[in-house]
Amino acid sequence: MQLTLGPVLYHWSAERWRDFYYRIADEAPVETVIVGEIVCSKRAPFKQDHLPGVIERLEAAGKRVLPASLILVSLPRERRQSRELMQAEEMTVEVNDLTCLASLAGRPFAVGPFVNVYNEAAAAFLAERGASRICLPPELPLPAVATIAAALPAVAIEVFAFGRVPLAISARCYHARAHKLTKDNCRFVCEQDPDGMPVETLDGAGFLSVNGVQTLSHGCASLLRDIPALREAGVTSLRLSPQVCDMVAVARLFRDVADGRLGPEEGEQRLGALYPDVPLANGFLHTVPGHLHVRAGV
Repeated sequence: MQLTLGPVLYHWSAERWRDFYYRIADEAPVETVIVGEIVCSKRAPFKQDHLPGVIERLEAAGKRVLPASLILVSLPRERRQSRELMQAEEMTVEVNDLTCLASLAGRPFAVGPFVNVYNEAAAAFLAERGASRICLPPELPLPAVATIAAALPAVAIEVFAFGRVPLAISARCYHARAHKLTKDNCRFVCEQDPDGMPVETLDGAGFLSVNGVQTLSHGCASLLRDIPALREAGVTSLRLSPQVCDMVAVARLFRDVADGRLGPEEGEQRLGALYPDVPLANGFLHTVPGHLHVRAGV
């Protein structure tokens, strides 16, 4: 089973973003790395100068690098940028918005977890148009994952296995609004919350996390103890979404559990210590509310 590092969803400083990927290149046991700004196009210029160097460093380390599209393409400049990315012939790209398909011209591509692939018919539709790998939406239960994987044995099926779960994307920026700013004059306040801005209920309980125009879960998905069941279901890759914790150590834990060097339960105990202030959850996979943590095997 392979490991994929998803794109950084948060607005990190350019230097922090660059150094993160340099360390991933040098130390993390992942086969594939997704790069690029996919949440807010306004953030992209901060990373643009470092992107070629990051890709070069990752590829030199033997990683497969996939540039990714925006989740929500709406503005004219975003449509232009998306078209240019899709038409770049030197690399396979990951599609997060179906408007990208028109610009691919039959070339192979990957599909991110933000595309609603909820059944084998949707997956087959994308495979017929060139999808060679599909990261399924994180809210799918295990039986649906297994059905899709069985129907498309030629497509690499990936699941979202670690990180705050992406729940929604909007044209409006709640992060800016919370600071009494507008989206057009946001002052990039989302950089103040490198792991997301916590949202609590009136009773003070953790509820959601806001990342600019994106809404994420309060808890952190962890499918570490579910790796045996996922392998049996036909999943070929696990996606790790970067959080403010030691992601190299996270990747090593997933690698050790996947390779049988470490038991799933012990692995998850260690994972909790690496990201101690956020509750772990795997409810979606077990057909219960997503924020729950099911400890029993599937």
